[in-house]
Amino acid sequence: MKNEPSPSNVGAVVSVRGSVVDIQFAARLPPIYSLLHADGGTIAIEVLAQLDAHRVRGIALTPTQGLARGVAVQDTGGPLLAPVGKGILSRMFDVFGNVIDRQAAPTDVQWRTIHRAPPTLSQRSTQSEIFETGIKVIDVLAPLERGGKAGLFGGAGVGKTVLLTEMIHNMVGHHQGVSVFCGIGERCREGEELYRDMMAAGVLPGMVMVFGQMNEPPGSRFRVGLAALTMAEYFRDDEHRDVLLLIDNIFRFIQAGMEMSGLMGQMPSRLGYQPTLGTELSRLEERIANTEAGAITSIQAVYVPADDLTDPAAVHTFSHLSASIVLSRRRASEGLYPAVDLLQSSSKMATPGIVGERHYLLAQEIRRTLAQYEDLKDIIAMLGLEQLAPEDRAVVARARRLERFLTQPFFATEQFSGIQGKLVSLQDSLDGCERILRDEFKDYPESALYMIGAIDEARTRAKTGRSVATSGPQPAPKPSPEVHHAATDTHES
Repeated sequence: MKNEPSPSNVGAVVSVRGSVVDIQFAARLPPIYSLLHADGGTIAIEVLAQLDAHRVRGIALTPTQGLARGVAVQDTGGPLLAPVGKGILSRMFDVFGNVIDRQAAPTDVQWRTIHRAPPTLSQRSTQSEIFETGIKVIDVLAPLERGGKAGLFGGAGVGKTVLLTEMIHNMVGHHQGVSVFCGIGERCREGEELYRDMMAAGVLPGMVMVFGQMNEPPGSRFRVGLAALTMAEYFRDDEHRDVLLLIDNIFRFIQAGMEMSGLMGQMPSRLGYQPTLGTELSRLEERIANTEAGAITSIQAVYVPADDLTDPAAVHTFSHLSASIVLSRRRASEGLYPAVDLLQSSSKMATPGIVGERHYLLAQEIRRTLAQYEDLKDIIAMLGLEQLAPEDRAVVARARRLERFLTQPFFATEQFSGIQGKLVSLQDSLDGCERILRDEFKDYPESALYMIGAIDEARTRAKTGRSVATSGPQPAPKPSPEVHHAATDTHES
């Protein structure tokens, strides 16, 4: 049953300061997290503090224009609810569970509170399994965990949303699970584009989308993540299905909490963040778990302010993740997409006991080769490649070929790049890296390995002389997908 106002408990507004509203109740004081309705139900307020025996302080989840002292406020008698059930598939919702895709509201749904406890330790699964994405660089160097949390870290315009969109395409198309996309502080353009792209790709029937747009009040943006998580928990616990929860962007969740904290008058912590940052993030992250019934695997885009990975928002998010995928502006400028930083990205799954001895040793050798190349870059810049010892020149050749092999054309960006998207199995990715490290492709031009799928495509490309060239630190001639996005996404806040 959706929240209905309770006629028995009515209060009155005593003060309005932006989104913060103080309400006086004569009869009974509503509990924390209660949802209140004012102005005939057009304004929703969530209780965050009880000031004394008769007054509560709440944050408005909708704009407060027209709200004045003395306006009647009705207690709904419960917290904010989210719709769950089979009827929510292929639909788009706001934080209140209202449909925003211009179609009739689903009828076969139940309503559940968004404030739920995380699974207990006894309910959680203790097995660690790899979650294949079909993206070479992620599967080889930063494998994801089934039921785990992975973060995409990057500044503005380096391709976080593009990478998320590609993962939705790969996983909904090839894993028979459900995807829940949660847009926190999204631009309306991005939501509309994603909806259209998913419909065109034919994966919308297995998806649910929940949006709290960036023009909405902080209270709405702060709660939309919990609403999406409630829907994901239904598919895991009631239907025993695996769920992919995509959050774009977790920084905006933290930012909304920071705005609310300031509005509520709390003393700010380091760099102006809210003092309750760790608790608020944990309340969301701890509910994403792998249980005996099923798994919620989460991939979260994390905007990094000024590309500073020591920012408190990035640091607190790191601690919850099983895999961290860091996107590099330098690689993006060289035309190496996806622009994943091969040395900074890591995963707790990359151990011999989980991924296997061969994969582990291969990943270590790739990192070692790339780290040696990084150390030699200064010498190359000053003296030139010819001055290096033969063994160092061989390391540079391997590293550059590995860098190019780990690029990949995306299905999500075919319309921009003109290159057909590729899905590459983990086995093909490992074979390709192993053969490059054995110098099997040392006589092939670097461009033959750029933007291909499996390694055998390099032979075909070298024979035909066709290439999507990028051999030096300059952008590829053909406009890459993320370059298109960077042009439109340069103003992430």
